[in-house]
This record gives sequence, structure tokens and C-alpha cells, in this order.
Amino acid sequence: MNCRWMMKQLAEIVEINPKESVTKGTTLKKVAMDKLQPFCRDIPEYEMKEFTGGTKFRNGDTIMARITPCLENGKTAKVNILDDGEVGFGSTEYIVFRAKKGVTHPDFIYYLICSPIIREPAIKSMVGSSGRQRVQTDVVKNLEIEVPPYNEQVRIAEILKNLDDKIELNNRINNNLAT
Repeated sequence: MNCRWMMKQLAEIVEINPKESVTKGTTLKKVAMDKLQPFCRDIPEYEMKEFTGGTKFRNGDTIMARITPCLENGKTAKVNILDDGEVGFGSTEYIVFRAKKGVTHPDFIYYLICSPIIREPAIKSMVGSSGRQRVQTDVVKNLEIEVPPYNEQVRIAEILKNLDDKIELNNRINNNLAT
């Protein structure tokens, strides 16, 4: 069994902006940028909208804002609002990351994308006019990172997911107390 962490480019361990086929005019779940909460794993709400364009994703994908100030503010989420086989969509200002089957675990990818290992170089790569700067996707694709073996990814993600689950439960309890 290989227990060593390996140096890999991000594009070797995830699909970045994977292709999805959706017919224009189809009604889908849409996740607008303003629906994402800073540094919050779960998508709190969505709307049903006719697809006219945008970034497409599936459950298990991680969506990360690629425009200023949304990325700096921590707008990244793990998609969990779709049914099996369903495709959703959102802002063209998202980068979508999909775990590669047997190579990376979706929960690990979410926490990796949220980490400074990915966020800081992504923020530093931003170009464009002030107020409309965007991440250079090629810079993110080519980031060299150390990746643990799959079974270790699962263990790391499980610990972090349990903490996020507890935070989510506490938030729901607090919201109930407030009403």
C-alpha cells in the first residue's frame, strides 16, 4: 500500500470546469453567487430558473468564486442540493472542481479548494480592471500540491466534515432559538 503523499498538479487530481450538456430553456436549480455564504460548505438556497447559460455542476462538485471580492470573501461551496443525475447551474464566475473517481474524494477536494494552498495562489493570480479581477484558471490548474493517498484523503475529509456537520447543526439550533 502506498502511504506517501505525491506532488501533483491540481489538474491531475480533479476535473476543472467539467463539461455538462444542458438544453437551453430547461428549468434547473440555479445557485446565484449571492446565495453562497462566506466560508460555508453548504448551499443555503437556490432557485428554479430557465437555463440560458452559466457554469454547470453536479452533486459532489465544489464551486469556487473566481471574481473579486467574492473569492477573497470565501464564497466556495460543495454542491449537495441536486438529485442523482441532476445538473444545476450558476454564475459564470464560478470555477467547478470535480473529484476524479478513485483518485480523489469529493469531500477532500472541497476542503483542499477552501485551504490557503489553493486560495492564496488563486487570489494572487487575479487579473483585470480593478473591481472586476478574475482568477486565471490556468494558474490554478497548474498548482503543484502534495496529495495524500485516497484512504488518507477519506480520513482527513471525514474529520473536517464532522466538524462542519456540527457547525451546521449548531446553526440550525441557534436559528430555531432566535425565532
